[in-house]
Amino acid sequence: MKTILFQGDSITDANRFREEGHDFCSGHGYVTMVQALIGCDDPGKYTFFNRGIGGDKITNIIERRNRDIVHLEPDYMSILVGVNDVWAGITRNDGTSAELYELLYDSLIREVTAALPKLKIAIMEPFVLESRENESFYPEFRSGVCARAEAAKRIAEKYRLTFLPLQIKFDLAAKKTGDTSHWLRDGVHPTPAGHKLIAEEWYKNFYQRIIKGDLS
Repeated sequence: MKTILFQGDSITDANRFREEGHDFCSGHGYVTMVQALIGCDDPGKYTFFNRGIGGDKITNIIERRNRDIVHLEPDYMSILVGVNDVWAGITRNDGTSAELYELLYDSLIREVTAALPKLKIAIMEPFVLESRENESFYPEFRSGVCARAEAAKRIAEKYRLTFLPLQIKFDLAAKKTGDTSHWLRDGVHPTPAGHKLIAEEWYKNFYQRIIKGDLS
């Protein structure tokens, strides 16, 4: 049985169970939606782990790379991180510069792939929309997240990994409805509809294009 690991911040976490032995409860977000789609298509083929932690930045994932990545020995992994690296810098002066974010992300991928050379990885693009909660600093927020997204894409290209673009998905969705809160309740955290957008991109461009082919 193959193992799929979801790694990231609160968007991935989505109030998952923390207790050992409760990996069947992956939270209320895109992880559970993806797990449901795969479980229906190919039942009994995969074990799933959600190790997202709310508030995490790239520094936090680096710190727990052995415990929450290498030790689990996944066959496939996706990572969504970057928005807190900007958000914390704006609101708490505790962010990660775009240059350091890219350096640390590169180090994470290099070290993890050295330990797990057969691991296939999808890097998910961080995203943000304007909301009442962030309107006073949105231009800075948006430009910062875009800088991290560009860095994440460069890393995916460098290591020939799957890159899942998400900002354009949310931009187009928000344009369609004219209400960003329909997709991201505070400009960052997805609603059920927002999680479905993420799940669809993950399923189509990582599972169907990369993972499913390994079953044959």
